[in-house]
Amino acid sequence: MASLLEASSNVFRSEKLPFLCRGKTRQCILPKRAAFRLVPVAFSSSMSTGAVEHDQKSNSSDIAIPIMVNGCTGKMGKAIIKAANSAGLHIVPVSFGAEKESGLTVEMCGKEILGHGPSERESILASVFQEYPNLVVVDFTVPATVNDNAELYCKVGVPFVMGTTGGDRDQLYKTVEESKVYAVISPQMGKQVVAFLAAMEVMAEQFPGAFSGYSLQVMESHQASKLDTSGTAKAVISCFQKLGVSFDMDQIRMIRDPKQQIEMVGVPEEHLYGHAFHLYHLTSPDQTVSFEFQHNVCGRSIYAEGTVDAVLFLAKKVKSKADKRIYNMIDVLQEGNMR
Repeated sequence: MASLLEASSNVFRSEKLPFLCRGKTRQCILPKRAAFRLVPVAFSSSMSTGAVEHDQKSNSSDIAIPIMVNGCTGKMGKAIIKAANSAGLHIVPVSFGAEKESGLTVEMCGKEILGHGPSERESILASVFQEYPNLVVVDFTVPATVNDNAELYCKVGVPFVMGTTGGDRDQLYKTVEESKVYAVISPQMGKQVVAFLAAMEVMAEQFPGAFSGYSLQVMESHQASKLDTSGTAKAVISCFQKLGVSFDMDQIRMIRDPKQQIEMVGVPEEHLYGHAFHLYHLTSPDQTVSFEFQHNVCGRSIYAEGTVDAVLFLAKKVKSKADKRIYNMIDVLQEGNMR
């Protein structure tokens, strides 16, 4: 936690953000890049993560774990395949996607992965699971398919990592609980971001109401292809609500316009199609004190590597026949280094 809250002496060029301002005479500042600004009675933490490559194959004894990545035609799916290959996992050359992707082949890491549409999923998954009994499925598809996909995995009995956000989350957990299938379910796969969320949860539990009366403004910026509101933002907001802040989720400002992302948010142009910038700005009732939390991610490697760790973790739980069946990324973090 300390590393997440460590001050940096670097101050970057800033832009005025009207949507974070209250009153005609007050102006708020958002750093042009991920930065930690030191100002009187104002606290701001930020984390910026870029691409990270694995230099070595996994040293795990389970490097032959077969992994099936559904949604492999997307940028996130491709990043996971690359990270899984780098970690020494076995990429199963089959993937599920939209109907229009049926029959399409994706070439990644020396593999030709054949896509299948919704109409043929059940028989194919059952066949693949029979061929690869240690299979772990990774789902990075679209929000609209979350529940149907989970029902399929549970019906066949295959363990899975659900990284796709959205869907009916209550129904998702109910489906998995009733099936007794092993699963890691997390809308946020970046381990460092999850650690930050865990720290927020601890603060919320230990100091309920500490920010009573404070106002909150939230901005999240993602690539235009992300259709739903950030699950990470919602998780952080729920912590602030426990801390006494009144805030409705529909007040979150979603930024998906590339021009705004470059000029207002400060997203590097090369990461317009793969980034996750979040800003939470708290202001005291008399506007004399402000707190600012910021975490910025460029690229997808942080999520891909976290997903690989989740696969290794889940395979270990399946092998040991653990009593607990549903896990999240905090469980993965608490297990320690998986590689």
